[in-house]
Amino acid sequence: MTPRAALLVIGVLLLQLGFITSYVGALHHPEPHELSIAVVAPPQVAPKLVGALDQVPNDAVKAETAPDAEAATARIKDQKLYAALVFDPAGTEDTLLVADARGPAASRAATTIVTALEQAQGRTVKVANVVPLAAGDSGGLSSFYLVIGWCVGGYLVASILGISAGARPANTNRALIRLGVLAVYSFAAGIGGAVIIGPVLNALPGSLWGLIGLGTLVVFSVGTITMALQSLFDIVGIGLAVLVFVVLGNPSAGGVYPPPLMPAFWRAIGAWIPNGAGTDVARSIAYFGGTNIGVPLLVLFVWALVGILVTLIAVVRRPSLGRPAPSV
Repeated sequence: MTPRAALLVIGVLLLQLGFITSYVGALHHPEPHELSIAVVAPPQVAPKLVGALDQVPNDAVKAETAPDAEAATARIKDQKLYAALVFDPAGTEDTLLVADARGPAASRAATTIVTALEQAQGRTVKVANVVPLAAGDSGGLSSFYLVIGWCVGGYLVASILGISAGARPANTNRALIRLGVLAVYSFAAGIGGAVIIGPVLNALPGSLWGLIGLGTLVVFSVGTITMALQSLFDIVGIGLAVLVFVVLGNPSAGGVYPPPLMPAFWRAIGAWIPNGAGTDVARSIAYFGGTNIGVPLLVLFVWALVGILVTLIAVVRRPSLGRPAPSV
């Protein structure tokens, strides 16, 4: 075994251990952190309820007030809140508004916290789901797996192009051709994924063309970054792409557990990686009318732009690695 091969094997081992660490670390023990819950109650009651929620250990809740149930519901549908407790001054049964489409785990966490609070005060609570999941998306994971599938296609097709035609394109013209091939592939993947998740399986509602556009952008952004990493680091770039999009991106994407239920590290990085940004947009298109998609779309555009620029700069400023680049 050559020293280079030995280093690659060691690199694979580290990726494998990183995969285990990242997935288990992110998902093995979900605990809420600053889960946003609003309180709708008369002025003489609201401060007490907000204070009680804020005192839940480990900063589990970020409490605030809302003027009425309609306003609280609107904020949930705008993805500004995860839940809202509506106090009934005429009785002892209150209502907890949740949105399973935002993540069933978050709804369960809010229900557990509020139920314990209500029991301590001799009251009961009923749960009202204001944004339920579609019938074909019972676990709320369809948007996550859709985006993960697009990410897999993005780094695989870029890897295959690099392996078959040279990690770094031979010149700028061939780099542009390779990027063009990636763009066509991305559009085809966007159409395929959106049609499968929508009309074929009826797993997600929402705009078909919106999902097609999202899929095209996700695949292209992941593919261009993988291409850039290969242009800089040869075959090692594929491993770096796996590190970013599989080891770090998948568990932090907010699919299995939304950000407030993940540990700090994964909570901090998830929205800034295409996996998480894409999942946020897909969920919003399907259930929330496309609200709050500006930042995650910008994240995807930036990743794509960086991938394009780094690839072109690597081709212009550095000589070929010596591998033939016959066609793309």
